[in-house]
Amino acid sequence: MGHLLSKNGNRGNRLKKRKRKLLKRKKRNCFLQGPCMLCFIVHGNSGSLGNSGEDDSGHHHTEVSVSGSGSKLAERYAALSSPEDCAKFLLSPRELALWEAVPARLVGPQTLFRATPACDYSDMVCKRKCADVQRCAQPCKQPRCCALQEVMENGGGAVGGGDAAPAHRHLPLCPLPSSSSSSSSSSSEGMPGVGLVSGESPGGTGSTTAATPQSSSPSCQHAHADSSPNETADNSTINHLPSSILLKVFSHLSVKERCLCVSLVCKYWRDLCLDFQFWKQIDLSGLQQVTDELLVRIGSWRQNVTEINISDCRNVQDHGVCSLASHCPGLMKYTAYRCKQLSDLSLSAVATHCPLLQKAHVGNQDKLTDDALKKLGERCAELRDIHLGQCYNISDAGMVALAQGCPKLQRLYMQENKLVTDKSVRAFAEHCPELQFVGFMGCSVTSLGVIHLTRLKNLSSLDLRHISELNNETVMEVVRQCRSLSSLNLCLNWSINDRCVEIIAKEGRSLKELYLVSCKITDYALIAIGKYSSTIETVDAGWCKEITDQGATQIAKSSKSLHYLGLMRCDKVNEETVERLVQQYPHIVFSTVMQDCKRTLERAYQMGWNPNNSAAS
Repeated sequence: MGHLLSKNGNRGNRLKKRKRKLLKRKKRNCFLQGPCMLCFIVHGNSGSLGNSGEDDSGHHHTEVSVSGSGSKLAERYAALSSPEDCAKFLLSPRELALWEAVPARLVGPQTLFRATPACDYSDMVCKRKCADVQRCAQPCKQPRCCALQEVMENGGGAVGGGDAAPAHRHLPLCPLPSSSSSSSSSSSEGMPGVGLVSGESPGGTGSTTAATPQSSSPSCQHAHADSSPNETADNSTINHLPSSILLKVFSHLSVKERCLCVSLVCKYWRDLCLDFQFWKQIDLSGLQQVTDELLVRIGSWRQNVTEINISDCRNVQDHGVCSLASHCPGLMKYTAYRCKQLSDLSLSAVATHCPLLQKAHVGNQDKLTDDALKKLGERCAELRDIHLGQCYNISDAGMVALAQGCPKLQRLYMQENKLVTDKSVRAFAEHCPELQFVGFMGCSVTSLGVIHLTRLKNLSSLDLRHISELNNETVMEVVRQCRSLSSLNLCLNWSINDRCVEIIAKEGRSLKELYLVSCKITDYALIAIGKYSSTIETVDAGWCKEITDQGATQIAKSSKSLHYLGLMRCDKVNEETVERLVQQYPHIVFSTVMQDCKRTLERAYQMGWNPNNSAAS
């Protein structure tokens, strides 16, 4: 729909009206399916043909100056006015002899009157100006521009002179239009056979090739492509591709790249960048040029926005978000990380005007309170994903209201929300049975609240980092009851010991990721993982001071599923041992300070980094 916004969008309508007027003046059409008979006149090197003229019906024909009988045949053909007359137009043996008298100037009658022409059309140029002429048996690859007519009228197309070269071989070609464009289809409406001849690019942008200023004329002549592949390739540009392909290419670019780079190339590309599909998901994150005025214009201009991301946009205020939400009732995903200037007004407006909202990521907004969460619970029953990390003014009152109003919730993430307690955890476990991802990092949650998560049979990812009062028995019970659990994060919990990790390895039949950074574990925990678990692929035991070479070696040797082992700042693990394990088990990624530095340098070399050039600069 971007072409509708172009300033030259009405040019296609003017061209359409002009072509309709031309159609009204025509008295008859060409009813032949193949090339018309007079199109077979060969502009060869021998003989001469008269200048092209125009008869009363408005059609251009080439008068054959050979004899009176030949000209009479041409006049008879020009006088045909119905398809029945064209079908009955056959030459007698005497008339055939007249045509055979000039074999150097005309195509042989055996080929001319064959039912299915099999001759080479590369040297034949249709001189008929009829708009409804059907395509020939061998279709044109590129339309000829009406410069052909001027050359022919100036004598360039005459075959006199004996050694004159055919003038139509090196004429400029009309540009190929884009398929699937509304303007190109409107310009060809009612003009079969010449609908591809257009001087304007799709979208009414008016961009044409410099060599064909008259290509938009309806009298543009068609001819069969007789140029070589190299010559055709020279005349091709990226704009010859269908607009659907260009839209697919542009879809891989960001909004910033399309707005600040691609849209400045030409008017056609600018119109493509305005296509509605690019403005359904809008990512404006990190752009400080984004203001309330821009959001107001987007909301009033594009009411089909389904996703908006304004994270880190510090110049956006509540007014802009409220205006956008009021104009976009179909909004489904709203992301606004670290927008500390926004308050309850923005999130409440989104909840009020966007009942289909499914995702709300508003982490690190200090001004958010329970009022906004209550509004979400009242209006957004379809909510499935919410992120409220580091919103320090949110308490159990807002969380309980959210849990009761959003039973379809699947993802819940909290971080350092000190006012959120076990009461919130219990409310979500009771009212949101479809929860799959739960995170309460650093919240005031204890084992009494975490134990309620055993009700969630679909739970696949659980983040319990930095829970001050979390015991081993609660963790083991959650692993036993939640059979779909695939990722468990217990980092920064000093209470987690070897016995808990052993039970996790035995009971976690679906577990693939286990994070134990800074936990109270030893080599026994790693040995138990390698011995009892056949599914765990990622183990991170960084900053566990009691891990030694024995634990790292045993888990790498015994585990059949391990792909990653984190040993960052495990000071009792020697680097020589890690180097030996890297060589011995190449399918496992070992993470230490030295190994990570080596991988970083290797990636830099692969990207072309040169230390000598860096030192010189």
